[in-house]
Amino acid sequence: MQKLTVPQIFLIFLKLGLTSFGGPVAHLGYFREEFVNRRKCLKEESYADIVALCQFLPGPASSQVGISIGLSQAGIFGGLAAWTGFTLPSAFALVLFAYGISGLQETVVEVGWLHGLKVVAVAVVAQAIWGMTRALCPDWPRKILALLAAVIAVSWEGISGQLLAMVVGALFGRYYLHDKETVSPTTQLSIPNRKVAIFSLGLFLTLFLTLPLLSQQGSQVLALFDSFYRSGALVFGGGHVVLPLLQAEVVTPGWISKDLFLAGYGAAQAVPGPLFTFAAYLGAALQAPPNGWSGGLICLLAIFLPSFLLVVGILPFWETLRKKKRIRSALIGINAAVVGLLLAAFYDPVWSSGILSIGDFVLALIAFGLLTFWKLPPWLVVGATGVGGFFLSLFF
Repeated sequence: MQKLTVPQIFLIFLKLGLTSFGGPVAHLGYFREEFVNRRKCLKEESYADIVALCQFLPGPASSQVGISIGLSQAGIFGGLAAWTGFTLPSAFALVLFAYGISGLQETVVEVGWLHGLKVVAVAVVAQAIWGMTRALCPDWPRKILALLAAVIAVSWEGISGQLLAMVVGALFGRYYLHDKETVSPTTQLSIPNRKVAIFSLGLFLTLFLTLPLLSQQGSQVLALFDSFYRSGALVFGGGHVVLPLLQAEVVTPGWISKDLFLAGYGAAQAVPGPLFTFAAYLGAALQAPPNGWSGGLICLLAIFLPSFLLVVGILPFWETLRKKKRIRSALIGINAAVVGLLLAAFYDPVWSSGILSIGDFVLALIAFGLLTFWKLPPWLVVGATGVGGFFLSLFF
């Protein structure tokens, strides 16, 4: 089975980054079609193992699958090429969007089409909660755990409440939830050696523990890098779950307004590629330096770095970890808790800022139906809702 070169990996993932609409689940389908069916550089079993690993880790699952594919083909540089190609198009588009609305900051609430983006965020998050509840909270113990996590997140604002909710979820899952699935033997992948893996995990933990201390020295760059690094390191459940973490990190301290935050989140639904490139928009739209291109690059690198380090660090040990029932049970509890975190974010700031009138509610309901039941492409729904928000502003 012939391996791909680094330039080939970059060009393939650049094409995927330009065309992969539909969110993480759709991305996994595109990857499978490209690398398993079309190019046959991965076996079906190997691809399934990669997907299972990336569902287990915190971070953006589809981006981590892409990084893992790159690693399996061409080592560290292959992983970097895969991430760069897949991430670049949407990051570039969202930074441009941040520049485009920078002159509207003082009147952003009055701009109808921009309010339409906040309304579509209501529909998108509602759809995510709907799908994740069905998948991750199929029984009453997990539904109750999700509600408890939501109450904790609302009661303790900021990252502390979200961390507490995930700890409660892990402990509840460890002792009261049990994974009954049988784990089959994995297929060996071409992966980093254990020395590289241990170094990568050590760097991940070192940054996680030291960045909060370094950020207190007064450097805004370090404070920004720390906030986005921790967000990337703590997100279980995929792209939409990053919303409450980032909201706590950038809106609560006043780095960006709630209106601009939600407008960017709505715009992020209209671009292909990973939702985590929303970080590039936030960095570019910050009210104080570093912002613009430099801020976007800092936030983008910071939020994806934990994913890269974890994939490189865990891949050689995945065969052992995936067999431990206690770890899988804890993860079940964490997955239920992140549904609660998303529910808390849906209440504030998504609903409280997006639904200001009965017209907004009707528009959000229509967008939800188009996304969930008619299965229309997100970019089309975002565009239509933006136009709808503009016309609502003319008549209400």
